[in-house]
Amino acid sequence: MNKKILIAAAAAAAVLGVAVKLVFFRSPFLYAGTLEATNVDLSSRLSSPIAEVVPQEGDRVTQGEVVVRLLCDDVKVAADLADINYRRGLRLFKNGTISPDTMDQIRNRKEDSDVHLSWCAIRSPINGTVLSRYHEPGELVGPGTKLLTLANIKDIWAYIYVPQPLVASLHPGERLIGYLPEMGMRPFEGHILKINDEAEFTPKNVQTRAERERLVFGVKVSFLGSNDREILKPGMTIEVALPQ
Repeated sequence: MNKKILIAAAAAAAVLGVAVKLVFFRSPFLYAGTLEATNVDLSSRLSSPIAEVVPQEGDRVTQGEVVVRLLCDDVKVAADLADINYRRGLRLFKNGTISPDTMDQIRNRKEDSDVHLSWCAIRSPINGTVLSRYHEPGELVGPGTKLLTLANIKDIWAYIYVPQPLVASLHPGERLIGYLPEMGMRPFEGHILKINDEAEFTPKNVQTRAERERLVFGVKVSFLGSNDREILKPGMTIEVALPQ
């Protein structure tokens, strides 16, 4: 009898322990999102053949670095002529031969040509990585033609979709923790950048029908400042825990 009582007591203690763990030590529910980086598209402002595309896809570029050069033969001729006219006009203006209004017009034409000439060297606006290269040297491009896409990998973020009842407890700037499954659930600190104004149905890529039919709010979580070593990359899945 004593043995049976001990076995029963042990079983009861085990059940109680499991119950306590489930109630008080439950792992938080994690909301999965796909990481994306802030992309910048570089386009031509002029119509010209391409002289050189400096970086290859995957190369790092720095802010202010020339990444594409255009031939711009017509622009260079116009800039040289405007410079000659400006220097000539300056001498005539000092001699009193031309009026201030005429000199202003000559100066404006030179400044305008200088601006167009600067557009022939396209510079990177950010420190980033070249994601896509769309054209090669010798190709003729026009204004607005996309030449390169850059990404700031350190400025990385993901959207998670939170059920409507939980959104009221969240606010922009709030600290959240994301976990990277590929690295044994390594934590990365993030913060809420934006909460969408309107509810929507859970995106179709969520697997279960029950989850797809819920109304949710998109919450944009930024990991800027936590990705200096660029461990997080676009396309990875990050799992985010909400505050308890």
